[in-house]
Amino acid sequence: MSEKQHKADHRSRPTGAAFREFMGSSWAPRSGELPTLTEAARYAASRREQVSAAYPGTRVVVPAGGFKIRSNDTDYVFRPHSAFAHLTGLGADREPDAVLVLEPRTAEDGSPDGHEAVLYFLPLADRDSEEFFADSRVGEFWVGERPTLASAAAELGVTTRHLDELQDALAKDAGPGGLALAVVRDADREVAEMVDAVRAQVGLTTDEAAAAAAQEADAALARALSTLRLVKDDWEVRQMEEAVEATATAFDAVVGQLPEAVRRGRGERWVEGVFGLHARHQGNGVGYDSIAAAGEHATTLHWIRNTGEVRDGDLLLLDAGVETDSLFTADVTRTVPVNGTFTPAQRKVYEAVLEAQEAGLAAARPGNRFKDVHAAAIEVIARHLLEWGLLPEGVTLEQTLDAEEGQFHRRWMVHGTSHHLGIDVHDCALALREDYVEGELREGMVLTVEPGLYFKSDDLLVPEELRGIGVRIEDDIVITADGHRNLSAMLPRTADEVEAWVRSGGVRS
Repeated sequence: MSEKQHKADHRSRPTGAAFREFMGSSWAPRSGELPTLTEAARYAASRREQVSAAYPGTRVVVPAGGFKIRSNDTDYVFRPHSAFAHLTGLGADREPDAVLVLEPRTAEDGSPDGHEAVLYFLPLADRDSEEFFADSRVGEFWVGERPTLASAAAELGVTTRHLDELQDALAKDAGPGGLALAVVRDADREVAEMVDAVRAQVGLTTDEAAAAAAQEADAALARALSTLRLVKDDWEVRQMEEAVEATATAFDAVVGQLPEAVRRGRGERWVEGVFGLHARHQGNGVGYDSIAAAGEHATTLHWIRNTGEVRDGDLLLLDAGVETDSLFTADVTRTVPVNGTFTPAQRKVYEAVLEAQEAGLAAARPGNRFKDVHAAAIEVIARHLLEWGLLPEGVTLEQTLDAEEGQFHRRWMVHGTSHHLGIDVHDCALALREDYVEGELREGMVLTVEPGLYFKSDDLLVPEELRGIGVRIEDDIVITADGHRNLSAMLPRTADEVEAWVRSGGVRS
């Protein structure tokens, strides 16, 4: 549930019956027209069927989560838990405090017969209720019109009930010989505690061992829902295409604004703001904190302060992604020369990283393992570092690539080359290693390919001309039947293309 706000009562709202009657009277009738089932909801139903097949006889509880307090009585913008969004089709800022329950059905012979999807939420309040005008979290006066039970059912294709009915529904028919419960614990602490209380009440957790087993069942559910997202369906791939297309447009806008970023001072913030403007206009916003790193800051992997200057002669590393209203995010990085021309040292590093990315992309095909993409890219990185004389004296390429005794090259590229991408920027994060890192690439998987090189300005092992140079090139790809498709291929990648892009003010040739 939403975090509670703590403050003194400074309000002077009238409480009399006459005022309430006045507030609730003389309103035009609400439209009774119901929405049609969304495409997102149709695909979500198919995903729920997969969960249902894996959890016969178990009541599966997937909360949306609630508002999180930023400070005092100011909340962060609500964002539903990814598992909830994935299984309902709801995105943007919907629906705080809601809970999806997959309710087991039973066949005539008593055997499990799938699940009924039931959404518990706070529906639009009647106008004769105080909630209508007085509740700043859900009242129509404060947050606008909300769905009714009927409209949400029509939009999502699920049964809908008031959130007040949740606790009794969780306990119904649960217990030894009855239904088990599993909950996505990290989505909503209060709902998880409610499930724990129900388990204890009905005799499912009578001792520490049973309680521990229940917690492990919850962890297994979270892993299963994360693993479910490893392979994207057609609708999800279309969302990724939209996210990447919007991201490319925002990158163009940033490149066009580089002279302003130089002129205004604290230009990294200008870059961040330009990208954020386009992300909010074309989608739900940014999918993660934008990295707008100029000069030396580009050698910091997650530089999100974005307080620095953008100077003529610097490189700008922009790692950013637009999130669609459906919550799918792109994750693209381009490193560009601010004045439109790489120095020889900058170009040397850039082209080494590009070569590494090309090797990683070539390895991204069905039948290869996820980790093969990194192995291909990092071999190129290590080879260049060896040729440049940066690895310890006497170390061979094979030795530095040795996972146990080598890895010296990681001083200059400490991160992995790829991660899964989707409704989370680091999607499927709870999937087991054997399904993720060791897993085989399959058609429909969406991942990044993003090698880099980062030479700190105070790194005495690095020639002076390379110090302070940071380069990363990142593209988003979908695995196809015979290889991969680069979703962000519309953005310039080669050094010559990037220079032309900057010189043209962000116009792609």
